[in-house]
Amino acid sequence: MPFADHRPDPADLDRFRALCGARLWAKRLGDIAQLAAAPSLSGRAAQQRHALELVLARLTDPKALARATPAERHALAFAREAVKLAAQLPTPQRARLRAEIAAGLTGEATLMPLFHLLRTAALHHSRGFEVTFNGLAEEAPFDLLIRRDGVEAEVVCETVSAEEGREVHRGDWCALVDKVNPELQTWLAAHPGRYLLKMTLPGGMATDAQVADLHGRIAALLVAQKRQDTSADAVLKLDPLVLAGAQASVQGLPAQLRAQFGEEAHLAVTAGPGAGSVFVMAARAGRENSIAKAVTRRCALVAESRLSGNRPGLLAMFVDDVDRAEWRALRERLELEGAARRWMTEPAARRVVAVACTSRMELFGVAPPDGAPDGELRFRNPGHPAGKNPALAPAVASSL
Repeated sequence: MPFADHRPDPADLDRFRALCGARLWAKRLGDIAQLAAAPSLSGRAAQQRHALELVLARLTDPKALARATPAERHALAFAREAVKLAAQLPTPQRARLRAEIAAGLTGEATLMPLFHLLRTAALHHSRGFEVTFNGLAEEAPFDLLIRRDGVEAEVVCETVSAEEGREVHRGDWCALVDKVNPELQTWLAAHPGRYLLKMTLPGGMATDAQVADLHGRIAALLVAQKRQDTSADAVLKLDPLVLAGAQASVQGLPAQLRAQFGEEAHLAVTAGPGAGSVFVMAARAGRENSIAKAVTRRCALVAESRLSGNRPGLLAMFVDDVDRAEWRALRERLELEGAARRWMTEPAARRVVAVACTSRMELFGVAPPDGAPDGELRFRNPGHPAGKNPALAPAVASSL
């Protein structure tokens, strides 16, 4: 799909801004800029979460637009698709689209679910299907109705956060690091050196109370200059930092730490005021992440609530809040494939002919191996009678 082939046009951004509402768009960018400007891990997380809005804002600069990367062109292409869709909808349905946009520009929400919907529609259109936006046009529980050679199927476009499958939430990890960091600076000034604080959290960390409790325990460990603090909720162990080549460059630490602890670990590096002083925190839950299971839990929910059962159903699942290494590992270990295929043997999958999974990597056109081949992972339900219908083959054929 040539989403990035269109020549960038400043008018596309102007029209999208008008569709959002100039006042709402300006307020949203101001709020994001304030969050992202904070010199903290939470500030960097805000930049990542709201990368789409920040890209669209940056492209209003003619020089930036002329140098737009393929990923940025994808973002602009879907903004253009939103404007085209709005122009095709009657006034009441256009109001529903505007309401969805407004919801995506509020609080912790993003425009990713809307752009996922637009991309899914474009994918099916490129495969020879006639596509209608029944969710917007008729308030149908499903989002799209696709037709080909006299056969119809319902498509649900759903977004699920990888946080739902993590025992230690990244948002809470960022909050913990931001709380601890000022105290670490003071502590490192008094205790120059290189340290590694390893934390095992058997029960995970997903609440403000857990963040506050762990913060207090870390502060007490540092004040008492203890090597270890153990309880049923957390095991903290402070050791000298020993990594090959770690003495050479603090900048090289993140990659070395990631290689040692794996993609599931939460990492933070604090450089002290003294030359070479550094404090590393590494945290893991007591159990492995279950992102794939979180996806199929959501599949079960939407299959029952958003598909009519009158036609074959396709679930287009967008997995958000997952980084490149994590997304690649989920695919290479076949975790998503295994979870999806197991789920499709359950009664809850009786209405579903296929499940497709994508992430930001596919939405922004990232090539394999970081992005999935063919732009998504597709898993056909072998038990659904429509699975072998030639008319639906482009939509349900497995890409693995």
